[in-house]
Amino acid sequence: MKTFNVPARAEVSATNQAIFDKLQKMLGFVPNLYATIALSDSGLEKYLAFQNAKTPFSNKEKEVINLVVSEVNGCTYCLSAHTVIGKMNGFTDEQILDIRGGRSENPQLNALAVLTKDITENKGRASAASVDAFYAAGYTDGHLVDLVLQVSDKVAMNYLHNLTQVPVDFPVAEPLEAATV
Repeated sequence: MKTFNVPARAEVSATNQAIFDKLQKMLGFVPNLYATIALSDSGLEKYLAFQNAKTPFSNKEKEVINLVVSEVNGCTYCLSAHTVIGKMNGFTDEQILDIRGGRSENPQLNALAVLTKDITENKGRASAASVDAFYAAGYTDGHLVDLVLQVSDKVAMNYLHNLTQVPVDFPVAEPLEAATV
């Protein structure tokens, strides 16, 4: 299989170079997976607009979705990045491991994690029980739509990393089995 190299700033379009500069200023670096998206002249701008679009979910809720989807899809890169971001949003190591397993001690986040896992594992064909629990936890039809969009955001990144295997530039998250033993 082809080996993907992470492109340097000079190897991407002028539009992507400007985005690299913004990311460098905001984050202190350009994450390798974002740089890989820049192999497409329009991909990075399109992806960041989608990723940064308004959502009814809190940052914690978004991280629940990101961690569950990345675990289901076996994406080491996204699990590593979202473990760091999850901690920045107040989750403990133990809570992150629970979330990756598709559960949370918080009833509302648990309903979100369960449905997210169900949607991802079953390609959108979630059980009535997990959908009903989601609504019983206070979520709305609008949340359901936004959940599917958030899942699709993370699936795209998971698939891109699983295909390219570019180096993980975050502290690497252990496989769930190893972390819970």
